[in-house]
Amino acid sequence: MIRIRMASATHAVLDAGPDDTVEVTCGQGEDLTDAVIEHLIRRARRDGTRLIAQTDDDPPTWLAVDPTGTVTPLEHAPEPIQEPVAPTSMAPAEQPAEEAEPVLATVPAEAGPPRRANPFTITEPAPRPPSTPAAPQSRPGPVGPAAPTRRSLRETTFLVPDTTTEPAGRGWRAALNALGLRIPPSAAESAEREDSRMVSQHWPGPRTVAVVNRKGGANKTPTVALLSAVLARYGGGPVLAWDNNESQGTLGWRTEQGPHTASVLDLVDSSTRLLSPETNTADLAHFVHHQPADKYDVLRSDGNDEGDHEVTAEEVDIAHQVASRFYRMIVMDSGNTARSANWRRMIDHTDQLVVPVTAMEDRAEAALLTLQTLEARGGHDAELARNAVVIVSESTDAGRGLGGDALKKARAEAQRIAEGFTPLVRAVVRVPYDPALVRGLIRYDGLRPGTRRAWLAAAAAVAQGF
Repeated sequence: MIRIRMASATHAVLDAGPDDTVEVTCGQGEDLTDAVIEHLIRRARRDGTRLIAQTDDDPPTWLAVDPTGTVTPLEHAPEPIQEPVAPTSMAPAEQPAEEAEPVLATVPAEAGPPRRANPFTITEPAPRPPSTPAAPQSRPGPVGPAAPTRRSLRETTFLVPDTTTEPAGRGWRAALNALGLRIPPSAAESAEREDSRMVSQHWPGPRTVAVVNRKGGANKTPTVALLSAVLARYGGGPVLAWDNNESQGTLGWRTEQGPHTASVLDLVDSSTRLLSPETNTADLAHFVHHQPADKYDVLRSDGNDEGDHEVTAEEVDIAHQVASRFYRMIVMDSGNTARSANWRRMIDHTDQLVVPVTAMEDRAEAALLTLQTLEARGGHDAELARNAVVIVSESTDAGRGLGGDALKKARAEAQRIAEGFTPLVRAVVRVPYDPALVRGLIRYDGLRPGTRRAWLAAAAAVAQGF
């Protein structure tokens, strides 16, 4: 029996005994289960015998691997092989008295099932108890009509709830299912399916997410873009990423621009027309910038180079009223000043708070101070802080040069920061470093597979707060 333990996404340990342990690895983005199956086939061919392997899933999966390369899933754990025992002959006179006349007794239900008799032992029936005369039975009299037991029509249904689980669609399980089997998904695939289901939901009424951290460079803008991309791609409904900086934010620089230069101030100026009954969704294309691949829209901040206007609380109210009419999900970027009018009014409209932080102690401290500020204000602000989602990125200011020892240190620091925030908020999610987020346009498809999976988990944690 070989036990397969998946230590990580790229590392597995195969344990066949005290002195027989093998490690199997694969490259980033490759399927580790395929590498494990290939190793087992090579081992079966080397030994010239069938191998039995057990995965570390719950419940586990057993596989039979033949030297021919055939992999067969087993429905249950294989029974251990027992050595045959030579029968011993014994004359009837030499049998012990207590074994001469075995009797099969009836065992009460609460004492467990009866013992199965040995098919090679001749048994005699147990003595029958003395019979007692049966009591005379009275003849049944006429039976009256039964009391009506009609159920309520409202409580009756002929529909059967669907509790089936789709078979595995990835790795060696999917390959075997293609042959006509129905192997359930692994724990990792089941978790991904649940996250996908969570972010695909539609909630009654619009929802607003605020992404905040009082420190610049804390990964706020990538967080807004990627949360919007996941919610739009999986949910299939209109999603708006809104740059609510005091003056000029960077969300418009990291996303695609439409055929105009409109910003939030242009939308506010046209709010009367946009809120009229004659306006339709297509009219918003004059003010927002659509992202063709990731399916969400961007509302840019004011791009005035003079910086002579800061968005007011009243303008946030107007823009949010327009956005709530046409979008089911609003994800708001923010500046670094928690005292500004537009920052505080954004919090008033927020349903779920997200606090991004990178693997640097000053970013983590700024995130903590942001949460402390909201908690001190009490009421709705304090509730947002308690139910916040913290997203810890392994990236640092090292940018593209992050690698080797620097990457290990960043991961260790990200783990320390994540553990520090865990008892303070509702959820903490870690996302890996990805060079695609260092500069240029942010696109979900441009990320590594592991990074996309992490952002799906982050979006699911956010959606659970709705």
